[in-house]
Amino acid sequence: MGSEIATVEVEGIPFPKEITVSNSLSLLAHGVTDIEIHFLQIKFNAIGVYLDKDNILGHLENWKSRTAEELVKDDSFFQGLVSAPVEKLLRIVVIKEMKGSQYGVQLESSVRDRLVSVDKYDDEEEEALEKVTEFFQSKYFKPNSIITFHFPATPGIAEISFVTQGKSEAKLTVENSNVAGMIQKWYLGGGSAASPTTVRSLADQLAALL
Repeated sequence: MGSEIATVEVEGIPFPKEITVSNSLSLLAHGVTDIEIHFLQIKFNAIGVYLDKDNILGHLENWKSRTAEELVKDDSFFQGLVSAPVEKLLRIVVIKEMKGSQYGVQLESSVRDRLVSVDKYDDEEEEALEKVTEFFQSKYFKPNSIITFHFPATPGIAEISFVTQGKSEAKLTVENSNVAGMIQKWYLGGGSAASPTTVRSLADQLAALL
């Protein structure tokens, strides 16, 4: 008998408790992206946030003994999380099917607006973002398709992969540090992040560990 991988269910979707890339990364938070239309909650994606648990805690010492309620309102805490030079991975599993181009445009628009607001959007960033948009342009997000954003411990890189049933894995490496950082912020950026449930889960889990 092979050993079973321990999982946590998010919206009925199993997420492994650990994923190994360079290091063993622990599932520290999860949530969904959703929208409410006419009092109906439509869920698009389930999200798992994997972190190098031992190393990340050392970079968040300034927030030791804070409550989850304090952390969830503190954008500097999430900035500390994003900027910490530790390995991170976001695993996004599709709940509601959509065109990859829709997702790519959402990502591009959010990242571009964030870069413009801090005056870091130049030709290099535009070129890097165009590659990301093109990567998703031809994809179709069937339910249970998986998008992965891997951020190595060395800051400045984002490795993106897309897996869907019946097709081989597609990969893209973003080597622009400003774009890579803002992709992290799109999901991990506190009050401005795409998934409030994920941000809340991060605050709950990290408050308990710190």
